[in-house]
Amino acid sequence: MNVTIQPSEINGKIPAPCSKSVAQRVFAASLLNGDETVVSGYTESDDSLAAMEIIKMLGADVNFNEQSDSLTIKGNPPALKTRKIDLNCGESGFSSRLFAPLSLLYSDNVTLSGRGSLLKRPFAELMKQPFEQMGIKYSDNNGFLPVNLQGQLSARETVIDGSGSSQFLSGILMTLPLLDGDSVVKVLNLTSKPYIDLTINVASKFGVEIENDNYRVFNIKGNQHYRCGNFHIEGDWSGASCLLVAGAIAGTVEVTNLDFQSNQADKFITEILESTGADVEIKPSSVKVSRNELNSFVFDASNSPDLFPALVALAANCKGVSWIKGVERLLSKESNRAETLQSEFGKIGVKIELRDDFMIIEGNKTKIGLKNVTINSHNDHRIAMSTAIGAVGLLDSGSKIIIENAGCVNKSYPGFWNDIELIRC
Repeated sequence: MNVTIQPSEINGKIPAPCSKSVAQRVFAASLLNGDETVVSGYTESDDSLAAMEIIKMLGADVNFNEQSDSLTIKGNPPALKTRKIDLNCGESGFSSRLFAPLSLLYSDNVTLSGRGSLLKRPFAELMKQPFEQMGIKYSDNNGFLPVNLQGQLSARETVIDGSGSSQFLSGILMTLPLLDGDSVVKVLNLTSKPYIDLTINVASKFGVEIENDNYRVFNIKGNQHYRCGNFHIEGDWSGASCLLVAGAIAGTVEVTNLDFQSNQADKFITEILESTGADVEIKPSSVKVSRNELNSFVFDASNSPDLFPALVALAANCKGVSWIKGVERLLSKESNRAETLQSEFGKIGVKIELRDDFMIIEGNKTKIGLKNVTINSHNDHRIAMSTAIGAVGLLDSGSKIIIENAGCVNKSYPGFWNDIELIRC
């Protein structure tokens, strides 16, 4: 699937899709729940579907209620079995890391596999040492999936290096409360702290307590139980960020279904837009952003790496040079996002320099003319969305670009292209 993008005015109101980060955590907690959980606010994405299929493989029953537009999930409380379990995580990096420890509550022999870009993302550096500390036999494919885990988890003290990702830590924190005995998790150099807040918040809504001591030590009581009757999944600030940037550079956009009390790191997009000079109107559950003269900005995205692509699209349309910190967090995404952003935005006239942990973007001051330039999405949903948004503001009236493999947006936001068409004038 290819999509052609031409410059246009932007004007409209769009609801944010549900947060796949929240959805995957809620599906995991609903699996562990001994009763039914009614989940509202869900919209489909490939990553959420991957998590849904995993909980089904682990014994949950999932049904869609058309009348209430909700999911009913009948959980399957953990019961260790000796049979081997094979879990296909699709292309979801978070699901593979979340369910790796959790699956050991159901079997003492688990293999996790996947497809596409997930097979190129490293795992050994994230999981091997912590699992071995917990007495689990770990083996993988030269540091990549498939991963095989054998053994039985037991409560103890564990040390985790959190410098590469917080995703595996989320899986550990959601699993340990169900063990027979108290656990302590010590974390070194944790990144993406807001995502750990998100994990703790979801667990608390299911009645599970995780004590956080300054993100360095997590004390977890054992023999807890997940219990929750109803859960509403909030809107996705990551998906909303591209839409809001579109409003800032090409017209006006209002994105609804947003929670300002959210733990999602990407809600900082509103503060960044305000700092550039965009007109930002905050409402109780929505944000309205309108075009204005935009100036360059400086932002540390180390704790919100998914914002990087949208911020590059924004910086490309600002006057001056913008600096974004956190490049090291981009190396093991669906693509090497640092190099991919540099190469693909370069095709539409944007100069990007990578210097140590910084990305330096020179904003374009004038519209450029391009005929049939092809952008390679690298099968990365956020690259496809950000180049589309960036091009809307940069191209002159006679220009167009073609984005290859644009269907990769299904990973997080299947309705993205339709929504863009709805707000184009």
